[in-house]
Amino acid sequence: MAQRFKNQVTIVTGGSAGIGEATCELFAEEGARVVIADIDDTAGAALAVKLKQAGSEALFIHTDIASEDNAQRLIAETVKAFGTVDVLVNNAAAFVLKGVEATVADWMKSLSVNVIGTSLVTKYAVEQMKKNDDGKGRGAIVNLASMSGFIAQPNFLTYSATKAALVQMTKNLALDLAPFNIRVNAVCPGTILTRASHDHMERTGQSLEDFLAEQGPSHLLNRVGQPREVAYPILFLASEEASFITATHLMVDGGYIAR
Repeated sequence: MAQRFKNQVTIVTGGSAGIGEATCELFAEEGARVVIADIDDTAGAALAVKLKQAGSEALFIHTDIASEDNAQRLIAETVKAFGTVDVLVNNAAAFVLKGVEATVADWMKSLSVNVIGTSLVTKYAVEQMKKNDDGKGRGAIVNLASMSGFIAQPNFLTYSATKAALVQMTKNLALDLAPFNIRVNAVCPGTILTRASHDHMERTGQSLEDFLAEQGPSHLLNRVGQPREVAYPILFLASEEASFITATHLMVDGGYIAR
């Protein structure tokens, strides 16, 4: 079976763990040249080595997407290594879970990564995507929003507001970039078992068993999701199989918001 992303250059921000890591692995399996962008040098470099050992082309670039210099450098180094950008997966996020008591610093951390950082990486990636196919333009962007952008959750204000912003950002970008054959969509996960989940358990003193017992029944499928179960929808939206899909958001929430 032919690889769907053979030699296509795919950048995944927040690519060293969780959904990002699973996405890097899946795109590599489908033949992509994968660029792992993350602030975690150890995990990012280790994943690049792992992908290379499996026969894929991979590159780790230390990136704090909240820094415009870092965002610009990410794209420049990607182009230097691989020639262009075909797919961008905006996965990096700051998990600031605060309610009305949030400080200005809390808001700035959440907004600077989840909204501004995403827009900065997109800005510079799009410059390259517009050059694809001899200047006709071509590309696919998948933003990681969340079910949290659609529902109210206790003490999630600073996180949920940014994820709702990403849903709207997706629509606006899709409108602006359609003339350049660049599609923009969003994936909205439910509760996924990632490093962020384990960090939450540590903060709250929950065991894994208690976490799964608490979170699972909130989903119609009566369980939490796994990172690869989000990576597959990301892969689909970036693929030619989704060539007539843009400006949409795909819920990957196990039926959570249907309750």
